[in-house]
Amino acid sequence: MTLEERIELSETRVCTTVFPFLTNHHDTLFGGKAMSIMDEVSFMAATRFCRKRLVTVSTDRIDFEKAIPAGSIIEAVAKVQSVGRTSVKVKVEIFLENMYQEGRELAIQGMFTLVALDENRKPIPVLENLDIT
Repeated sequence: MTLEERIELSETRVCTTVFPFLTNHHDTLFGGKAMSIMDEVSFMAATRFCRKRLVTVSTDRIDFEKAIPAGSIIEAVAKVQSVGRTSVKVKVEIFLENMYQEGRELAIQGMFTLVALDENRKPIPVLENLDIT
């Protein structure tokens, strides 16, 4: 399998409904909850990419471009953007859909960096022991 094929196969999508218990006092998706969803989906994509133990070590800017009201459907899409020796960068986009109308729009996006660890919690190569052609 090529690196590009592995990246494509690791793309991860998670959908959820924004119920009132996920919102802030403005009746929109709480920013911390959005970041939690993004971190989780980035972790899933990176794990699917390399099948190693991973931890999030940083986020590179998260842009909240559109408020997400309660009663919306959201889809978080995570895709590996680059691979370092011990790290993987994953771009996450959250799309907003009105439940009763067609279409969707980008609401939030950010980049997450995860590092592969061994059983002693020491960084290890991400691509070690992978059959990448």
